[in-house]
Amino acid sequence: MPLFRLSENTAGNKKERVKLKKIFGYLRRLKDWVEGHAEKPHAEIALFLIAFTESSFFPIPPDVLLIAMAVSVPAKALRYALICSAGSVLGGVFGYFIGWAFFETIGQPILQFYGAMGHYATVQELYNEHAFLAILSAAFTPIPFKVFTIAAGTFEISIWTLIAASVIGRSARFFLVAGLFYFFGAPIKKFIDKYFEILTVVFLVLLVGGFIVIRLFLK
Repeated sequence: MPLFRLSENTAGNKKERVKLKKIFGYLRRLKDWVEGHAEKPHAEIALFLIAFTESSFFPIPPDVLLIAMAVSVPAKALRYALICSAGSVLGGVFGYFIGWAFFETIGQPILQFYGAMGHYATVQELYNEHAFLAILSAAFTPIPFKVFTIAAGTFEISIWTLIAASVIGRSARFFLVAGLFYFFGAPIKKFIDKYFEILTVVFLVLLVGGFIVIRLFLK
């Protein structure tokens, strides 16, 4: 009997490993697809659009394309950060509109798709305590910004609070990323490619922990 259970556990672990491998493979292919735009003439437009959509529904953060473009042309890294920031802030306003006008038909399915509905009540509590700091923290950290932009519209947070916090948080994040490549260049990109799976796990840990940290910080 113990051997049977051990065999079951081994099979179960193998299935989990295969599943994780498929997920990592999907994420890497998606990352490669985003990076593929870095070498194209419309790269800046693509960067703006990805930054815009990521603030409301797209899964891959614009940092991926921003990094690829900054590696290709380090001298323009800060320009790319500005484009990325502008797209993300405007995308946040779009996410706000989704939450305000179309939460049940569009906003809620988006949050359910990303498994974020479990954090929805937490976001509401954060907004009740200090909306500006909550949005600012989400704008700068790996926490999915789309959850906060959509929720801001649903809970009718001041649009100017969203814009002000987004401008500060998103700009700080993207200019920090661009600045690293402006000064240090390709070695950082190689590090990300080499340890992509590990960094993805770290990102997910930060994602979950971020809600806890912000919740404690705003108490």
